[in-house]
Amino acid sequence: MEFTVSKADLVRELGLSQGVVEKKTTIPILSNVLLEAIGDRLFLTATDLELGLRTSCPAKVKKEGSGTIPAKKLLDFVRLLPDAEITVKFGDNHWASLTCGRSRTRIAGMSRESFPELPPMPESVAELPAKQLTAMISRTMFAISMEESRFTLNGALLLLAPNGLTMVATDGHRLAYVHKPAAEGAAGHVSYRALVPRKAMGEILKLADDPEAQVRFAGDDNHLFFEFGPRLLITRKLTGNFPDYERVLPQDNTNISRISKDEVKAAIERVAQFADERSRAIRVQFTTGEVRIFSSSLETGESEESVPSEYSGPDLEIGFNAQYLLEFLRAVPQDQVSFSLKDQKSAGELQPVHGAENTDPEQYRYVVMPMRI
Repeated sequence: MEFTVSKADLVRELGLSQGVVEKKTTIPILSNVLLEAIGDRLFLTATDLELGLRTSCPAKVKKEGSGTIPAKKLLDFVRLLPDAEITVKFGDNHWASLTCGRSRTRIAGMSRESFPELPPMPESVAELPAKQLTAMISRTMFAISMEESRFTLNGALLLLAPNGLTMVATDGHRLAYVHKPAAEGAAGHVSYRALVPRKAMGEILKLADDPEAQVRFAGDDNHLFFEFGPRLLITRKLTGNFPDYERVLPQDNTNISRISKDEVKAAIERVAQFADERSRAIRVQFTTGEVRIFSSSLETGESEESVPSEYSGPDLEIGFNAQYLLEFLRAVPQDQVSFSLKDQKSAGELQPVHGAENTDPEQYRYVVMPMRI
């Protein structure tokens, strides 16, 4: 195999593959990227057996073929080359010779035969706007459980339905729910339900570099497929039953406080400096016209702040994990948020407050369980 490719194209595609390449070398071939020169394009494939990525870029192919090279080593080296074309030639011993200007380098590769085959993409079930998909991921991903033992919570539930698109994530302590209704007059989605792993969601955010693009989505018995133009991300589905999230969404939180997002975020960030490092617990007191935030720790001290609020319900004081509140406040672009409550022992719900001129019917609900302090 022999081909010539521009440094910029190669670095860009290799960079995208780094999140997929297996870092622990239990199976050495998984640390490599598969290079295939076909027609007038160079195809790059990386996988860790759970996640796979196939991308391509233009190339001048002198001799078609394929081979594998350590992905990180190749990227680290190519980044240091001058901005020029790179000629790559594979020998019979699987070593690759790289020529760029006056640079001559040989990298030890491995046989293509031992590289895993990725499943082909089946017929797509939907085309999703990249901007919509990435916005949903950004607003739910932080609520995914980090405990590997709770594997059904290690991803987000993706629901396609005729009435729109829904994504839900939870770790048992909080739940993030986003629903985007189908546009009026637009053809609704077919019904489809899948659990998308957290790692795949992170790679989708990297691949969706054009917010105006459409993402073709498909699934088979074991895999989910996200196609971004010339790039295809393949991930294994998570198996198991996702919790009944509709039972968690509060129905009777009638005490509602409206607060400036930036003011309350800044106040929580400051007060949380004096919260217990392990629990991150703060006390939030809702009274007429203001919200007061407290924290105290025997080791570090105590802090208290108040922010103005539109609230006329009964006085309530509830404990929350400061980090859980901040992650929501950092994810919403709106200037105001609402905090709806029932009592001290029930879950609180945060939502962005849309302005009167808003025409986006998207629903974003974030439910946080209270803490005992």
